[in-house]
Amino acid sequence: MAPNPRQLGMRIKALREARGMSQAALAQHARISRRYLIRLERGGSDPTVGVVRRLAKALGVTLMELLG
Repeated sequence: MAPNPRQLGMRIKALREARGMSQAALAQHARISRRYLIRLERGGSDPTVGVVRRLAKALGVTLMELLG
């Protein structure tokens, strides 16, 4: 079962912080705006599959690990 937007946002933030990445750096690597990343991390937006894939790649994890 896929995580809800709040759970996914918390996972993205935890992985980003564990890697010592700033929001700006992750947003740039995932080709999304920093403002959108902030909304994602807060659970205020439900990303497309393409965005989730780019975030996983930018974080150096598989799609399944990110959705984990």
